[in-house]
Amino acid sequence: MREFAQLLDGLVYTPSRNGKLLLIGEYMKRTVDPDRGWALAALTGNLDLKAVKSSAIGEMIRGRVDPVLYEMSRDYVGDMAETVSLLWPSSDAADVDDGTLTLDVVVQRLSNVKRAEASAMLAEMMDHLDISGRFAVLKLATGGLRVGVSSRLAKTALAQAFDVPVDDIEESWHALTPPYATLFDWLEGRSGRPDPAGTPFFRPFMLAHPLEEASVDLKDYAAEWKWDGIRVQIVGTEGETRLYSRAGDDITGSFPDVADAFSGHGVLDGELLVKGDVQGAEAHGGAAASFNALQQRLGRKAVSGKMLGEFPAFVRLYDLLLDGEEDLRALPWTERRKRLEAFMPSLDPSRFDLSAVIDAKDFEALGEIRAGARDAAIEGVMLKRRDSPYVTGRRAGLWYKWKRDPLTADCVMMYAQRGHGKRSSYYSDYTFGCWTEDGELLPVGKAYSGFTDEELKGLDRFVRSNTVNRFGPVREVEKTLVLEVAFDSVHESKRHKSGLAMRFPRISRIRRDKPAAEADMIATLRKLVI
Repeated sequence: MREFAQLLDGLVYTPSRNGKLLLIGEYMKRTVDPDRGWALAALTGNLDLKAVKSSAIGEMIRGRVDPVLYEMSRDYVGDMAETVSLLWPSSDAADVDDGTLTLDVVVQRLSNVKRAEASAMLAEMMDHLDISGRFAVLKLATGGLRVGVSSRLAKTALAQAFDVPVDDIEESWHALTPPYATLFDWLEGRSGRPDPAGTPFFRPFMLAHPLEEASVDLKDYAAEWKWDGIRVQIVGTEGETRLYSRAGDDITGSFPDVADAFSGHGVLDGELLVKGDVQGAEAHGGAAASFNALQQRLGRKAVSGKMLGEFPAFVRLYDLLLDGEEDLRALPWTERRKRLEAFMPSLDPSRFDLSAVIDAKDFEALGEIRAGARDAAIEGVMLKRRDSPYVTGRRAGLWYKWKRDPLTADCVMMYAQRGHGKRSSYYSDYTFGCWTEDGELLPVGKAYSGFTDEELKGLDRFVRSNTVNRFGPVREVEKTLVLEVAFDSVHESKRHKSGLAMRFPRISRIRRDKPAAEADMIATLRKLVI
């Protein structure tokens, strides 16, 4: 357990991607099975310990320290696991952190404990660990490591450490289960690569670079809409269909209506959307609702019949990777497009349609068409070289994304909350609002990005110096600081009193020069709803 705790500590305090890759890779090479397999499962989000809830940890710490002290400390620290690991009373046990409490032992205990016994079992482990070990166990128990590592980054680190292509790991991933003994047998040369054949497994996506050139020649590039949904891969084998997100997560359970409608044999790439009547959408390829509608279904393990009816999902198809068992990825885009068009008649038209190619005589004309895309709930334009194969990741010059320009609004900071990880000592998550006609300030969004480290320190000082109320880890502040917020779009929302919610809000500028009374109105934002 000591080694895993040291890994988490290192990842928290290592900001660079290359540094994180090195830390994970070295851990995987020196750590024995099955500990490293459980660590990999935790880092990739594949370790689900259902019996342990945050309430059990709260019950545990309140039984050992003054509850008021705990609440005050948590408010200051901002992270429950860190607070509990620091506050936990030192133990007189002779075997504290003696190495017998391995990661495998911890995972087995957490996996098999009954919910009613979770608090006592956790307390016993806390007594036999140091601060770092306690922090690691609590992070494992709650499933939220928050150490700045994505599933893809963990797999990349593993690939680099054992000198294999990360795509080989990705394509084998869904044939594996924690603690991944067969994976490490392959990586260390004791067996062949795990074969997912016969299962609907994930293939890594081809991605696009942001367009930075002044223009491209449309003789060389085809233009398609970049819709405001989520990229998905539909994988069909004989008798089974799975849906995967861009990160390779299986999302079939959230969208059974789409999976059930696909009975083909092949692998397709497309945009998952929800049907809806959006102004201007028909002119750009079909009626799709805003991302806000799709969000109602994202992340759900089970979907009710009512939700299936209110938010019917469909996929707008971009590409055909495999037609049956025939791999088309090496073919140029023009050939894959023809094969996709030929594949379309076999699909249910109520759940699958074809991404339209934009008809523009030149790049200037395409820019004019793109300028009107906001009315159709479109995120921008994709530019794809007509001769490009379908290759994993981002390859220079092949695909570009030309996103629409962001909108901006001047908003007033209302609340602030502590961040996580290296930001746990700072108030870095900000809720902001705009004015009603009656002079009431209502929340319209929350952002925690877009500012520099120096600006973060200044914002944190403002929060601490201008707090007017506290609600646990959240502080209400004087309504005096204006933030210029950039966002992609704004939608109707029943979750907020303002009735509005921003898509991808981020702080673009701190407007200390502007009086709060001159910030934007709710009515102004409402005119931007799509």
